Amino acid sequence: MGFDYGWRRLGIAVGQRLTGSAQPLTTLPCQKGQPEWEALLALIETWQPAALVVGIPYHADGSASTTTLQATAFARHLERCCGLCVHQVDECLSSHEARRRLHAAGQTVQGTTGKARVDRLAAQIILETWLRAY
Repeated sequence: MGFDYGWRRLGIAVGQRLTGSAQPLTTLPCQKGQPEWEALLALIETWQPAALVVGIPYHADGSASTTTLQATAFARHLERCCGLCVHQVDECLSSHEARRRLHAAGQTVQGTTGKARVDRLAAQIILETWLRAY
């Protein structure tokens, strides 16, 4: 299961190592960087993933930002809550790529629904990046 962490939303995707593929699952709202933990834990219980993958954003020069620290804290908290192995991967331009793919498919990326769609697809891209690397 892969995550695109954000201050307002958490994009979630599911995938499998056998095929190296992933698909967008859902987007959960966040309040001040905190997702709806009950809903998130219920999804993890339902899907029973073997591992979790969290995209960690860095600046283009590789330096950390405030969001880098928040995403890392989210990953650590997720690991403590679930007892699953949590992998952190550089999410380099995953949201940009998600917007590009959605534009190419003729789908909107504006408004609440469009932004949630971007976050789910970014989570898919993050998870596929990890699946291809491992």
